[in-house]
Amino acid sequence: MEISLNTPALLFPAVSLLLIAYTNRYLTIAKLIRDLKTEYDKEQDVVSLRQIAFLKRRERFIRNMQTFAIASIFCCTFSMALIFFHEAQWGGYLFGAALVLMLISLAIALRDIITAGGALMIELKEMEEHLKKLEEEEPKKWLRFPKD
Repeated sequence: MEISLNTPALLFPAVSLLLIAYTNRYLTIAKLIRDLKTEYDKEQDVVSLRQIAFLKRRERFIRNMQTFAIASIFCCTFSMALIFFHEAQWGGYLFGAALVLMLISLAIALRDIITAGGALMIELKEMEEHLKKLEEEEPKKWLRFPKD
């Protein structure tokens, strides 16, 4: 297979955009954790603790996503250097490694998205329980919560 200096360069824009997205996710998670900790300190709410546990797991996922994406861009850069110094075969191997690292990063991102759904379910379940209590107090005032 013939690989040119431009081939690994194709991955740079994608990795750069992913790193920006991952960083934004990380900052959002950090803010949510801080807000939930403040809420927990005030109310000692068990739901806040469960959400913090989910967010802690997501924070670890995002760090791993960033790590693999950075390793991917490192491999791309080194691959370009090898191709530049006429070591196209080794450059191709390293570019393949960069693609694998990017796939791992994306797989972890998928896992993070699935975990985020779990955190939302905690919040929705709490809201459903609150709505049921309100319905018991004044049944005609509240709309019925749809059954699953």
